[in-house]
Amino acid sequence: MAGRHRSQASDGSSGHPHQPAQPSTLRQSHTPSSRPTSYIDPDNDDDDEQHNAPSSSRRRLDASESSPLLITSTAHPGECDHGTFSPRATSSILGSQEIERQIDGMQGSDDWKTWLKQRMRTKKMGDASELAQRAGVSNDTIMYLSYYIPCLTWMRQYKPSYLQGDIVAAITMASFYLPMALSLAANLAHVSPLNGLYSFVFNPFIYAILGSSSQMVVGPEAAGSLLVGSVVKSSIDAGDFEDNDLIHAQIAGVVAGMAGAMVLIAGLARLGFLDSVLSRPFLRGFISAIGFVIAVDQLIPELGLAKLADKSGVSHGSSVEKIAFIIEHTEKVHRPTFAVAGISFLVIMFFREMKRRLEPRYPSVVFVPDRFFVVVVSAILCWYFEWEKSGVEILGAVKSATGSLFAFRWPFTFSHMRHIRSAMSTSFLIALLGFFESSVAAKSLGSSSIPGMELSANREMIALGVANVVGSCFMSLPAFGGYGRSKVNKTTGGKTPMSSIMLSLISLLSVIFLLPYFYFLPKPVLCSMISVVAWSLIEEAPHDIKFFIKIRGWTELGLMAIIFLSTIFYSLTLGMALGVGISLLMVIKHSTRPRIQILGRIPGTQLFENAEADPHSLEFIEGCLIVKIPEPLTFANTGELKSRLRRLELYGTPSAHPALPRIRSQEANRNIIFDIHGVTSIDGSGTQVLEEIVSSYRERGVRVFFSRMPGGKNHPVWRLMVSSGIVDLVGENHFVRDVEEALRMTEYEESIEDARSSVA
Repeated sequence: MAGRHRSQASDGSSGHPHQPAQPSTLRQSHTPSSRPTSYIDPDNDDDDEQHNAPSSSRRRLDASESSPLLITSTAHPGECDHGTFSPRATSSILGSQEIERQIDGMQGSDDWKTWLKQRMRTKKMGDASELAQRAGVSNDTIMYLSYYIPCLTWMRQYKPSYLQGDIVAAITMASFYLPMALSLAANLAHVSPLNGLYSFVFNPFIYAILGSSSQMVVGPEAAGSLLVGSVVKSSIDAGDFEDNDLIHAQIAGVVAGMAGAMVLIAGLARLGFLDSVLSRPFLRGFISAIGFVIAVDQLIPELGLAKLADKSGVSHGSSVEKIAFIIEHTEKVHRPTFAVAGISFLVIMFFREMKRRLEPRYPSVVFVPDRFFVVVVSAILCWYFEWEKSGVEILGAVKSATGSLFAFRWPFTFSHMRHIRSAMSTSFLIALLGFFESSVAAKSLGSSSIPGMELSANREMIALGVANVVGSCFMSLPAFGGYGRSKVNKTTGGKTPMSSIMLSLISLLSVIFLLPYFYFLPKPVLCSMISVVAWSLIEEAPHDIKFFIKIRGWTELGLMAIIFLSTIFYSLTLGMALGVGISLLMVIKHSTRPRIQILGRIPGTQLFENAEADPHSLEFIEGCLIVKIPEPLTFANTGELKSRLRRLELYGTPSAHPALPRIRSQEANRNIIFDIHGVTSIDGSGTQVLEEIVSSYRERGVRVFFSRMPGGKNHPVWRLMVSSGIVDLVGENHFVRDVEEALRMTEYEESIEDARSSVA
């Protein structure tokens, strides 16, 4: 057709980069002898029309964007050696009677089988049954039970050779982390040290039964313990509760129970993707702020100023207020306490650094229980030299707040409702941070050493939730997976969850028999252990800051700074609220922005690329606007779809400022071609917006084409297109195989109009 010639934009073109500088002949002219057919209709038997259609629009059998991946063929008798995709006889999904027959074939009574199969039957299990039948694999109830209760998998595969490594790993972890649990409970959570030990008695055992990571070990963490302590202090400061150990323990149990319940409900609702909601800058900023807060909090008792801080009320203030308090009362520092704390901190840091440097050459160095050594030596020295008489505080008698070692108290009662209201937001953050840290730890450990145990975020949520709910019944601290603890378990020989069960057993024996020996533990030593943890939380921040400066990630740096400063200047609650709020806003902003693209043709090919990337090396089609929608359409990302398309019509790019005058002429938008291969799903709101857009184009006389629609007539997107009236608006023949076919149809239909106008 005259006036349509191929053009290639050059750097020296004076026009807009998306406006053709020369006439184009990309679209070939056709005589109005026939019309092309649509690839959507597989039932079109009009051979004459297909024969008379332009040869360039006929269906091609060679490989293309729409070629089938698998060529179907008929099954043959006898054994088959063609591989995975060999043709086989068709089989239907197993019905309920077949499932019942398989389950009834197992040994045992029929009552539990009936109850179990009624509750376990899902569509995925029906599909799995069909696959198992085709592959000749056993398909029984134990297979599904082993998936949801992983201990049924690893217990059946447990070998005696694993036992030695699991026991050594459990003893090593106990020597490291049982003293740490005492410190976390007493110094951060403000509860009895016994509540910290409870976290190692119950939680690792429950996780070993339900967890999907074979080498991850759960236990109390510094961040969660500090958040528990913030709830305890705020509740006591409000004057609603008495200041005694029982109230503190009850609050800790309620916080742990709520955090566990939230994670459990999220797991049952299959919300395992939530570990991707919080961005890395948020976590780094918040964790670094927590490390700073912990370091400042522990500095006061390490200097022997704890009683003075309680009298002045600064112990419940912000970190900045505590730093000012320390500077103001420097002359009142208790020297023996500071000496014990400082020497303990330096010794632990020395061993920590030496083990880090020696571990690559001498892997067995990880077995050295440096912290256990510091605790034992300091307790012996405290007892022998009677440091208590010199003013050094000791742990004293470790007693249960309830009067008995294992008192069961259900946390979700009406009498605890006042605790629940005050701890709701903090429990949510503990659950979120705990699950995220557990997810990172589980993924960092690599593949499971037990065949058949696969990591699942949803099952991890259920395991962690159940473990914390059970632990909360005994008023334990919140316990989640930690990378450092799990790495110690792996490197010291732990291969299966049996190491977690052994750790729980050792913790139980310690609670029953070793509590009297904790009496002479110096509190400054416990504080120094917490300070080492605070150091580990802060030491990774410079690396992340340097990285974001290198890539000019000012948004990420700004988020880290906001969270860090708000936490240390005001409170953990404000830092938490700002961090979660900003992260959610960033997620919403990212998900609601349409990612539509204008396409240009690569010269000499039938390939189309995003014109925003390199507009000067692509060809643009006169009279056609080719738009690619590379994502599913939902209510979230269709809100601005109309305005984005309007910018493409006016300027040829979605990045142009709307204050600019129109650059593209209306004649340049006579045909709109949507590449919707990425629209794999569409909801009701997205369908409604798309219908309004198509209606607007048709009212203006613009032809609308849809290319590369996913699936066929049985696809949900096609059914919505039909039911919404979009197919009737554009015509079924305007749903074509690819963009090239759409361009040929625009030429064909325009040639018909030109012929009719010339006749008229």
